[in-house]
Amino acid sequence: MKIAVLGANGKSGGFIVDELIHQGYEPTAVVRNKDTYQGNAKHILVKDVFNLTQNDILDYDVVINALGFFTEATLKNHLESTKHLISILEGLDTRLMVVGGAGSLFVDNDETIRLMDTPDFPSDYKPLAVAMYEAFDYLKTVTDVNWTYLSPSAFFDFEGDRLGHYRLGGNQLLVNDAGESRISYADYAIAMVDEIKNQKYKGQRFTVGE
Repeated sequence: MKIAVLGANGKSGGFIVDELIHQGYEPTAVVRNKDTYQGNAKHILVKDVFNLTQNDILDYDVVINALGFFTEATLKNHLESTKHLISILEGLDTRLMVVGGAGSLFVDNDETIRLMDTPDFPSDYKPLAVAMYEAFDYLKTVTDVNWTYLSPSAFFDFEGDRLGHYRLGGNQLLVNDAGESRISYADYAIAMVDEIKNQKYKGQRFTVGE
């Protein structure tokens, strides 16, 4: 299976590349600057997401979007890059896997209140959560591309251990017995790679928790 990881130089992208390698794949890291790539992928494609063409991804079975846009000027690129990827994936069998956000997960059983709209949600993260939600909201309208969106738990732990197991959920925030919503980057990466193999959530969003 040929897999390309966009944003392979980022935190989530790096963990996903390493997990793919750990499970025997040879992923292609798609980066804007080869000189700054510090990861372990043997295959590298140097290209900005907005310059990617259908020919660039024609031979890939899976494209993983792990891109991050965090500044006020670039937040709009969550939606714009998603639209661009959909435009070049149309007509292909290539699957799009998206590293999503937790802010759009619901915190109630009736699924009326999203995490990002709760009083305790950090105001500094609200613009990012909204931008990621807008991209996800658009993705939900797409029917002619095979996509899957994976949201982490509320606390996405970069330094967390690779436990090797996790819990799966749908649109609602997962909380453990201690009342915490968390997942390590390492275990999130395992869930992403497992879904590539299991193909359980086609055209859907799911979430993962510790």
